[in-house]
Formats: sequence, C-alpha cells, structure tokens
Amino acid sequence: MKSLVIAEKPSVAADLARVLGKVPKKGEHYENDEWVISSAVGHVVELEMPEDIDKKKYGFWRLEMLPIIPEKFGLKPIEASKDRFTQLKKLLARKDVDQVINACDAGREGELIFTYLYQLTKAKLPVKRAWMQTMTPGGILEAFKNLRDGAQMAGLADAARCRSESDWLIGINGTRALTKRMFGSRAGNVASVGRVQTPTLAIVYAREQEIRNFKPRAYWRITAKFEITKGSYEGVYQRANFKKAENDDHDRIDRIWEKAFAEAVLAACQGHPPATVSEEKKASSQAAPRLYDLTTLQREANNRYGFPARRTLQIAQALYERHKMITYPRTDSRALPEDYIPTCREALTNLSGGLAPHAKKVLDEGWLRPNKRIFNNAQISDHFAIIPTAHEAMHLDESEAKVFDMIARRFIAVFYPAAEFDITTRLSVIKEQYTFKTEGKVLTFPGWLAVYGKTMLDDDSPDSKALPALDAADGQPPTAKTIEAILHAETTKPPPRYTEATLLSAMEGAGKLVDDEELAEAMKERGLGTPATRADTIDGLINQKYMERMQRELAPTPKAESLLQFLGAVKADALTTPDMTGEWEYKLRQMEHGKFPRDKFMAEIVEVTKGIVDRTKHFEEDESNSRVTDIISPTDGKPMLETLRGYKSRDGVLTVYKVMTGRKLEESEVRQLVNAGEIGPLDGFVSPRTGNRFPAKLRIVDNLKKEGQRRVELDFGNKFELAELTPFWTDPKTGAELCEAPTSYVLREREGDAWKQTFSVGRLMCQKPIPREAAIQMVTQGKSDLIQGFISKKGRPFDAFLLRAGPKISWEFPPRKPRVGKDGKPIERKAKVPPDLSKGIVIGESKLLKGEIVQTDDAYYVRKPDQEGRIVFTLKRHLCQKELPTEEVRELFENGRTNLIEGFISKRGSAFSAYLVLKKNKTEFEFPPR
Repeated sequence: MKSLVIAEKPSVAADLARVLGKVPKKGEHYENDEWVISSAVGHVVELEMPEDIDKKKYGFWRLEMLPIIPEKFGLKPIEASKDRFTQLKKLLARKDVDQVINACDAGREGELIFTYLYQLTKAKLPVKRAWMQTMTPGGILEAFKNLRDGAQMAGLADAARCRSESDWLIGINGTRALTKRMFGSRAGNVASVGRVQTPTLAIVYAREQEIRNFKPRAYWRITAKFEITKGSYEGVYQRANFKKAENDDHDRIDRIWEKAFAEAVLAACQGHPPATVSEEKKASSQAAPRLYDLTTLQREANNRYGFPARRTLQIAQALYERHKMITYPRTDSRALPEDYIPTCREALTNLSGGLAPHAKKVLDEGWLRPNKRIFNNAQISDHFAIIPTAHEAMHLDESEAKVFDMIARRFIAVFYPAAEFDITTRLSVIKEQYTFKTEGKVLTFPGWLAVYGKTMLDDDSPDSKALPALDAADGQPPTAKTIEAILHAETTKPPPRYTEATLLSAMEGAGKLVDDEELAEAMKERGLGTPATRADTIDGLINQKYMERMQRELAPTPKAESLLQFLGAVKADALTTPDMTGEWEYKLRQMEHGKFPRDKFMAEIVEVTKGIVDRTKHFEEDESNSRVTDIISPTDGKPMLETLRGYKSRDGVLTVYKVMTGRKLEESEVRQLVNAGEIGPLDGFVSPRTGNRFPAKLRIVDNLKKEGQRRVELDFGNKFELAELTPFWTDPKTGAELCEAPTSYVLREREGDAWKQTFSVGRLMCQKPIPREAAIQMVTQGKSDLIQGFISKKGRPFDAFLLRAGPKISWEFPPRKPRVGKDGKPIERKAKVPPDLSKGIVIGESKLLKGEIVQTDDAYYVRKPDQEGRIVFTLKRHLCQKELPTEEVRELFENGRTNLIEGFISKRGSAFSAYLVLKKNKTEFEFPPR
C-alpha cells in the first residue's frame, strides 16, 4: 500500500518527491511503490456564498434577508482550481492508498487548505501531519520521520475553521447591511467590512483624526555654547524642579512655555558669564536585539528598504521555499527550541562571504551556549524564530539578498556580547540658577555592533558625542566661559501618520504601540490578525480604496471616513474596537491548543453579527442625530442639516454629499458651493476606473431625473461654447484671446467667422492654482516664470516652469538644490554612470519608441541616435529566471507586445507563461486565459 502526500503548492511537491527518494513524475503527480505525491494550488475549496445556499433568497442584497447565519457551512471547489480539486479527489479515492499525509504549510491556513479539501472529497483515509520547519532535505526528512497523528491537529483545524467562518459571518452580513444603508441601490459602491480589516482601519483613522484636530502650541528652547581649555561644547537649558504635567505628552524638561521667561534666561546668558561645570560618568550596555519573527522582519524591512509588508513576506517565503535558506517565516516567536544549539552551530559554520568571520568568532569564543533570551521552549509554539539554515546561498536577487542579510546578521549578532558605552552627563550652571545639560557617548566595546560594521562611533554619527575633557586649568570647581546663547522658537508637532512598519506594531499590540520588548511579547497573543495575514490585511485596505500610500505613510481615504463615521453612529463597536478583535485572536490561539471550545467561539461571533445587523437596519437619521449648520439652503432659506453622509436642506430638495468621486468636501467648500451655486476648480477627485486624480468644478443644477429636486454635478470643463467665453487678455499682434473656461485657460484664434482653440492650460495643476499671468507668459514667451508649490502624485512638493508645446503644455524643472550635510556644506552627488553601449549590437528599430534597439550582455536598450544616443528604455535580458528571446524583444519594441513566452518562474517557484506588453514606458505581464 502507498501513502498519499498532499503539499500546499506544486513547487513543494517537487521538493518532497526529490527528497523522499527521487520519486518520478507520473502525469500531474509523483509516484513510486511507496509514495503518491501531489499538491493543492493554495486554496482549492472555499465556503459557499449566500447565493450558493439559496439564489432566490440571497442572490440580491436585501436588508430584510439579513442576518444570514447558515446552520452548517457548505463547501464548494474554487472555480479557478476545479481541475486540481478533481485530481486530488481521485487520488484520495484510490484503493492502493492506505493513509494521507497533510504536508501543507505548517500553520493555521495550511491546516485549513487540507481540512476543507478532505471534508469536501468525503475522504475516509487515516490522516498524518508532516510539520516542516525548514524546507532543507534534512528538515523534510525530520518531519516525515516524526509524523504527527491527525487527531493531534484537531485544535488547529478548529481554529482554522472558526477563523474562516467568523470572517464569513461578519464580512458577508456587515458588508451587505452597511452597503445597503450607506449606498442604497447605487451600483459599484460597496462598504466592505471585516473582523480584522475594519479595526485595523479604525486605528489608522483614529490617528488621522488626532492629526486633524491637533492644535500646535508654541514653546522655546535655549542652547548655549561653552568653552573650556580643551575645546567647546553645546548645552541645552533644563527647567528647574521639573515635573511633567499630567495629560500633556508634549511637556519636556527642555521646553519653556512662556516666552517672557525664555527671554529672561537668554538675557542672563549675555556678556559671556562663567558657568560652573560638574559631570557624572557611568558605563552603559546594550544587548543585541532578539531574533526576528515575521512582524519584526516586515517592520524593519519597511523602515530600512521601504519594502511593503506583503513584499517582505513574499521574499521570506521564497527564501524558505525556493532557496531553502531560512526557517519557516510565518512565525510570531522570537526564540528557538532549547535543543537547537547543534542546528545553530551548523548554520553558523555554513555562513559565507562577509558574514563568515563574525560567525566564526561566535564559535571560536564559545558564545554559542544556553541562553534563555535565545533558547526558550516557553516562548515557542509550533514555530520558532526565523534563522538561516545550513543550505548554501544560491542566486539571490537584490531584494532577497537584502532580507537574507538582515536575518543572517541578526542571527549572528544575538550570540555576541552586549555593546558597552561610556556616557558622560555634564551640567553647566550660569549664575547658580540656569542649568544647561550636555550628554556625551563613547563606544568602549563594540560587542554585537561589530557584526553591523561598527567598531567605534564615527565623529559625525548621531550616537557619537565625545565631549572635550575637563582639565586642571579649568579650575576647581571647573568653570567654562559662555560663548553664545541662542533662543529657538518652535511648535509642538502632531503625531506622525502610520507607516507599514508602525501599523504592523499597532496591529501586533491591538492598537497599542508598545516599545518595551517584554510587554510586546505578552500582548502578541491579543494582536489583530496573525503574522501571516497582516500584510494581506494592509494590502486589502489599500486595494479597496480605504487607505492610500503617500510615500511611506498610510492615510485613510474619504471612503474610510464615511464608513467609520457610520459604524460609530450605529455603535458597531465589534468592528471598530481593536481590543475586541484582539481578544478573539487570543481565543483562536487558545483553541489551537485545545483550551477554548469551537462552539462557544462561534456562538459569540453569531451574537456579534446579529447585533451589527440589527443596529444597522434600525438606525434612522433625524434631527436628533444631525447637526444644524449655518449654511442657508437656497431651496427653502433655512439652515441645512449635517448628516452622516452629507448636508441636507430641510425641504429635502437638495443634498450635498460629503464625499464626491473620492474627494471629501470641507464644510467651508460646501458653504461656498451652496451660496454661489458653484465652486472650483477643485483638485483631488479620483477616477474610480483608473485611480487617477483630476480637477473639476462643482455646480448645483436641476435634477432632470427627479422633478423638483436639485443635485450637485461635476463639471470637467470640457463642455463649453468657445464663442461665449469672455477674454481676459488679447494678443496685440495676432488678435488671439485668452479666456477662462470652467477648469482651464483657453487660447482662441479667428478662423474665418468662427473661433478655433489653439492652446489650453489647466487653471489648477498638481494642487497648485495657475495664475492668469502664467498663461499669458506661455503664450507670449513660450514659458512661464518659475511656479512654486506643485504637489506630485506621491505627495512631494516641487517647483517647475510651464512651457507651451503646440496646443498642450510641458514641464521644465530647475536644477536640483544640492543636498546639505550636517556641516552645512553641499554633499556631492555621485554621477550616474550611463551603460556603455559601445560594445552593444544593434538588433533593430523600435517604431513605438522611435529609436534603435541595442543588445548588451545583460540588457536590451532603446536609444535615440539623433539625441546623442540618449537611452529611453531598458529591459533586462533575464526576467523571472527566463532569458528573453531576441526575436520576442524585437516584437515587443516594434509592436508593443510579444507572442506567448513560456518558462517564466514566479517568486513562489511556479512555472508560468505570459505575454510581455509595453505600457506607459514600462513592461508588464499579460496572462493568457486559464
């Protein structure tokens, strides 16, 4: 009889077949006398949707049909992977197979993939579990040598089902209820909610509210420069008898809140008064940071390299699965098993390159030894910290190499001794009452910092503040001469927006940002989501247009604001309170270990679901929960009411929605719109189809579909009669006239008896109003003066000249200002060395890019011979481990699309075929139909 092994992905099945005795491939699976090895393709089975349960009853979204609470959750094959499901069903029914081994990923989601598959196929085979911590041959053999009994995994399977079913109940019911209440029958609008995603969004929105409501306060700081025999140093004034004010996070010992007192301190420092100097020295040490779990790795990769959390997870999964160079990455533990010292010795011995000397030192010095901070069975569950394996590094791309270096360096550093510092605190007191503090820090022993290349603190490093030493010549007690004192006027700053790094921390602590390592460890069990799902949660919120990335910051959109305000109004705390979701996550973890019953958990979720639906269905907006504004409606002459979604006239004739086409209207803008009947052009409207921002005017017009009603419409500025515009400037030479259209300045010229448009420029560009003078300059000189304060799509300010290029405009940018170092001197930019194409071969012409195609050893380039060989496009010769055929590259550059190319390898190790397509000066994959 044979054992059937089911892996999570085809690439893992191939690894298992190779390690378990070079099992040959037979059709879609691997088979010999002992093993039949196949795989899922991620999830192949899913929960039935409401319309699958009863299409007539649930096919249309109706409030009266909610809540939908199935007595038993049905399963169905996922349409896209139906063929794979059928293959696995046949294998599970084979008469020559006497057991099935679940070799899906060692975690909750891997357990769910297998559990649902096993249930829907109605399999009856005994189940064993292969729990693989590493994908090295040794790790695979170890897992198959110590197979777990299927019954041991019942807790994990229960938690996996509960996670899936609770997400279904809250997601389906909450989304349908809120969508119907918020948007009614307006097509295309969905208010998606979820057990984890909505509390995560609430964290980001709460921070945005803090920023908006923040009122800056002025304060003053005083710095003074002192001189002693061996040099000079700077001190910061410290308030006497300081005690931090309660409920004031901004109060600091060096901040003075009264300007008069600050000026009095400054006056006391004039005339170079002597200062009495005292100092205290103490030794300090800093232990190496602990090993990585997934969230810490994602956080640091985001801080260091700007990688989104999902990207870091993909890289870590590739290092684990394809390269077999690290242990299982989807972990929340930062410790190792207590019997792992021999494994660590093997991994340290294997490290090469610049890491090898540091790893060798750990072994030579005997630093690899029992240590509860590193080896601790109480701090591991089914997984442990991410560390390198003994597998040799092979063909890593740049991103993979960066993440592997982070993991390997942290692994070595954790065994090193603590870094040691000498910290000097010097107090300089003027006139016996004004104290200035100076801190010096000198690295005396690098310890683990040596692994990161620090053997001493550089003089210009922010950590290095070596002070000039006191000397006998300075007297007893020592005195210093006050050279100068400077008063700094500053204001308090609002809290920063979340980045992916800080949001991951907040999710891990269920909304509480915790810096203390031990406390953070204790709170992990009540975090939002799991390490494996947090990246998908953040990406999901961005894809659903609830959040947007602004450089590295995450900001909620107007859609998020509307949703959370509505949830607040209906008191749906279960969806907005991170603590409650954190508690659920804790119960799921307890369930994994058999300490919390599945039926009790689901009963709680059902009650919460019913509560959300009931409060949403029965919530009514009236004057009692609306605000009377000072905006007078033109329809009835009465103040308008502010409701959750907009501003309504009392007679119900006019509603101005707070969010229009992805842009939130401020109350001052609504006031101007209602008073004048129009406003704009305003920037920041978002196309639902492309996601691009655009400017438009807003006008109040009659609603042609509803007699007697009025509505607000967007005027894109493209519907106007050229002859009816009023000119504000006439060209004395040609008679051409510049006119102001709704969203642009238009130049019109006579053509017989009619007018024709010959040029236009937006009145609002990149959030910057364009003055009439600039439009006149473009017509008369071909170029405007420098316009300052444009804002790019990524939120960065920039300055530019606007140029007339025929009927349109183009941009010209001033030379970049040199970056300035700490010394105030410009930092020289390293010139980018263009690729040397002298040895390249010209293989054709690109009609699309109007240049010649040049092939070199590592890339294809398109250059313009008439522009001194300027390179306008670059394409690497190797893409996803596939060398691009020359004839297909010609096809791409000539026609914008290749034929179907086979043999690409994805980051997960799966082979795929695709077309390459030119889009907006970049290459994208286009996939054939499945």
